[in-house]
Amino acid sequence: MKRRQPKFLPMSKGEGKGLRIDQFDVILVSGDAYVDHPSFSTAIIGRVLWDAGFTVGVIAQPDWKGNDDFLRLGDPPLFFAICPGNCDSLVNNYTAAKKRRSSDVYSPGGIPRRPDRAGIVYTDRVHALFPGIPIVLGGIEASLRRFAHYDYWSDSVRHSILADAPADLLVYGMGEQQVREIALRLDKGEPPVSLTDIRGTVYRVPPAQYDGTCGFPALEIPPFSEVAADKVAYARAFATHYREQNPLRGRAVVQRHPKTIIIQNPPALPLSTQDLDAIYELPYSREVHPSYTLPVPALEPVRFSLTSHRGCFGGCSFCALTHHQGRIIQSRSIDSLVKEAIRLTRMRGFSGIISDVGGPTANMYGMECARWQTEGPCPDRACSVGCPNLLASHRRQMALLRRLREVPGVRRVFIGSGMRYDLIVADPEDPLPEMCAHHISGHLKVAPEHTSPAVTALMGKPGKEVFERFLASFSKCQEGKEKKQYILPYFMSSHPGCTVGDMVDLAVFIRDHDLYTEQVQDFTPTPMTVSTCMYYTGLNPLTLDPVHVPKGHEKQVQRALLRYRDRHVRGLVEEGLCFAGRKDLLQKGRGGLLSSREKKGKSGMRQEEC
Repeated sequence: MKRRQPKFLPMSKGEGKGLRIDQFDVILVSGDAYVDHPSFSTAIIGRVLWDAGFTVGVIAQPDWKGNDDFLRLGDPPLFFAICPGNCDSLVNNYTAAKKRRSSDVYSPGGIPRRPDRAGIVYTDRVHALFPGIPIVLGGIEASLRRFAHYDYWSDSVRHSILADAPADLLVYGMGEQQVREIALRLDKGEPPVSLTDIRGTVYRVPPAQYDGTCGFPALEIPPFSEVAADKVAYARAFATHYREQNPLRGRAVVQRHPKTIIIQNPPALPLSTQDLDAIYELPYSREVHPSYTLPVPALEPVRFSLTSHRGCFGGCSFCALTHHQGRIIQSRSIDSLVKEAIRLTRMRGFSGIISDVGGPTANMYGMECARWQTEGPCPDRACSVGCPNLLASHRRQMALLRRLREVPGVRRVFIGSGMRYDLIVADPEDPLPEMCAHHISGHLKVAPEHTSPAVTALMGKPGKEVFERFLASFSKCQEGKEKKQYILPYFMSSHPGCTVGDMVDLAVFIRDHDLYTEQVQDFTPTPMTVSTCMYYTGLNPLTLDPVHVPKGHEKQVQRALLRYRDRHVRGLVEEGLCFAGRKDLLQKGRGGLLSSREKKGKSGMRQEEC
């Protein structure tokens, strides 16, 4: 019998009894605090299961050093669902310099509470305490570690997480369709070993039982032993499974490990507009669970935001979205988003401002390709401006924003997510003036990332000339305004292919265009991205061409060049300028990068003194 959705998913047996639940069908174990908001995986998966007729309990951030937290809700008759959190636990716990972070925005009070490699840690503990109950492992950490992968924090190639964690099944991608089907089939009495034909899942098979076939057309990539020993084999394996992330034409991918065989089924099919609407119209409270006495910092920036779509066809090499949400844009209906906005106006604390309407890339809402519904994304090229099949128009996005502005009780509607400026400048209807007039607060986030043609090509980003066109259009929108808006650009240092000379040119570009860089991003190799494969192998996996990889002291110099205005890194900046042969930029004032003299840093690079 389908139950009415509670205000919060229960986190204790007492809450369950208040809902007349003696035993939860599914128990979710999360590395994040439980926040009942559709931007948090626990809330969205839990409510989708509840909507399908199953009761769900939540164990959030359990103390993995003991058993009590894991035993708190008892044993579920269907399965444990383990999600390490909205962010990979190692990315969450460490900086790009591998220093432990002092805070965690997904924890109450920002106090870190999750272990490293949380997916393995939680799964091991649940399996030990409940040996007969199925375990489904999911979330971004599991999704992006589903094959043998380079792990930056241990500087090694590690097994698929499913080879190390005793889970019965791994869910990759967003997961709602998969967990619903898993629950329905287990509820009908199917054994976990039979669940090998679900799209968007990964399972394992003992080598002795594998006959070379599976439920989908399949191909085999180089085994773990080979990719761990041979960087060319690693690059070839990555390129193969990267090209199979097409939900309509992708094949199953098989990879042998020392004690097991990992089989990834093709990706889940894209959600329809109606299905996506139904997920986001579930009754999220948009609050932290009342058991918490401290706020969860990650909630506040998104509490009064709206998710308009999923997917991104941008194809940035350093982003893992291709392996997670995919390249096909799945958009909600305008009516559904307006209904959600009306609900926001009735919430406690709503001030009339919707802080964001967007997705991975805000201005891809409503964009379509004529091939997506029948063939999926093109296997040999990324979607790009100018492709005749891509409907890269902002009409639907602007129609949505206009409707939201008209909702009674809504004073302002902002775009807080990043936007692809190349899509804006290519649109002949030019949405930028209306965006600046109504939907940009003090600043607009864009991510050119770099200006060097060689680097942007490896990044999968448009060249600097496109960014300059956008800057000119944005500047024109500011004419006559008393209160100016400004661009908040994101730039990256130390990306594979980037040299110190490239970073000097970027610093000059920032100076000449009077840009303010609020955040400096040093490239961090994260699992399952093209850029991480470049970092580890020194090869572009899509071409096998060699790529320069900045490491060690050079990374420090490149990062410092992005922060050239900071007097504390002046020594590294001078070192970089000398190394690049740009002594002309050492002067103070106009024509140089330096405004004051600092003691030079110790050189770790082979270059003669200035």
